[in-house]
Amino acid sequence: MMKDLPFKRRRLGLTNYKKRVALVKSGLDRVVVRKSNRNIIGQVVRYNEKGDIVLAHVNSKELLKYNWPVRANRPTAYLTGLLLAKKYKGDNELVLDIGLASPVKGSIPFVFAKGCIDGGMKIKTSLSLDDKLYDGSEISRYASILKSDEERYKKQFGKYIKDSINIDNLPKLFNEVKNKIMNNEVAK
Repeated sequence: MMKDLPFKRRRLGLTNYKKRVALVKSGLDRVVVRKSNRNIIGQVVRYNEKGDIVLAHVNSKELLKYNWPVRANRPTAYLTGLLLAKKYKGDNELVLDIGLASPVKGSIPFVFAKGCIDGGMKIKTSLSLDDKLYDGSEISRYASILKSDEERYKKQFGKYIKDSINIDNLPKLFNEVKNKIMNNEVAK
């Protein structure tokens, strides 16, 4: 008796084929967002029988050109989405593909989508997020709470300290980078 095995990508927990089929059946190009431990990757992808075609691609590492400290957090997700919207030249409606990420309001995939929408992309969604959720003010507030415990502060924000980033000024830096991206200015 032969055992019927699911597809390899399903067995490894890499692809949810029910979601993928539903997205492909929509007939719309997909805005794909994936989070790694250190980066956020976004693409605009069109389905093709021979393999998906990537129409635009962005990696959060590209924010280094704008003097933004790259992390896998919500401010970086928003700015990466904004950057993808500036790179994408299409005008058609898109659908958001969050993959295996949990669909939680305010999570990185939805903040990324908000950045894309603010950049001019037409994503089929009813998304409404508070600006304070992704402008870096929550990180600054948390850092100010942790300052009393110097050991925890250095452990949590050591990379910011190493990069000479003043965490208290993170919302200001966020707005500067956002304006540079909107105006297509690359930092020197």
